[in-house]
Amino acid sequence: MASEQSGDVVVVGGGVIGLTTAVVLAERGRRVRVWTRDPVERTTSAVAGALWWPYHIDPIASARAWALRSLDLYEELARRPDDTGARLVEGVLGETELDEVLGWAAARLPGVRVSSADEYAGAGVWARLPLIDMPVHLSWLRERLLAAGGTVEERTVAALAEAEAPVVVNCTGLQARDLVPDPSVWPVRGQLVVVENPGIRTWLVSTAPDGSTAYLFPQPGRLVLGGTADDDVWSLEPDPEVAEAIVRRCAALRPEIAGARILEHRVGLRPARPTVRLEREVLPDGRVLVHNYGHGGAGVTVAWGCAEEAARLAAPS
Repeated sequence: MASEQSGDVVVVGGGVIGLTTAVVLAERGRRVRVWTRDPVERTTSAVAGALWWPYHIDPIASARAWALRSLDLYEELARRPDDTGARLVEGVLGETELDEVLGWAAARLPGVRVSSADEYAGAGVWARLPLIDMPVHLSWLRERLLAAGGTVEERTVAALAEAEAPVVVNCTGLQARDLVPDPSVWPVRGQLVVVENPGIRTWLVSTAPDGSTAYLFPQPGRLVLGGTADDDVWSLEPDPEVAEAIVRRCAALRPEIAGARILEHRVGLRPARPTVRLEREVLPDGRVLVHNYGHGGAGVTVAWGCAEEAARLAAPS
């Protein structure tokens, strides 16, 4: 990436949005410090199922542009899946019409087509999409940042004003509700069940007539089952009944899942907002505050596109 004018930047937030933004800034010549409340491996991003697809995010036109730019990077990273955690995996988007995909992504998704009855019992679209192993990817992002001269510091921030730097980038996700403050941010609770993979190699996303969603994502050494999308629910405790329902819905799609040994339960709170906030604010003292939050369930999908736009906004006027 081309070098830009050097300068100090503090990125607040160590999830996929914050780390990706920090990497882009550092590789453009900025001196970047990331402040994260939680270790990278324990952020909300670490819980994500992490299939590339613009899910529950607005504005849709911008989200698609950010997603396509991110696709460029994930395709490149998928050449080294063991290092980066990014792989290109085949699967089916259930209850999706081919025209929905062709209208914006056909040129970038060669081979996309209507799914066959053997692949999915309902109507759907077959595609080969990035699927990210988030613990591996987050660790790789951190190491790439460190290699570019950036730093990561675990610290709790009570106010964005604590970051005394010429440029502050707010990638705090759900925390932005209190730190900005921005009451338009709300949690969308997602619960997952991680099981031993009984041999499933393709992913699947399915939506039932009642609106409930089931998805299964094969990750190295495990199969991630989901999921839920509960608005304004703050609990991080796994609900046993919800977990049973997740396994039941997924087993209805792939019966071999029914006997799979459960390895782990996960819960994460997606940082939703009516629209993503990606904008520059000049503070009274002349410092620049760039907001990059509110990505809902699509943070991984749009991370690189949003990071590059945030870096542009953080550049000197």
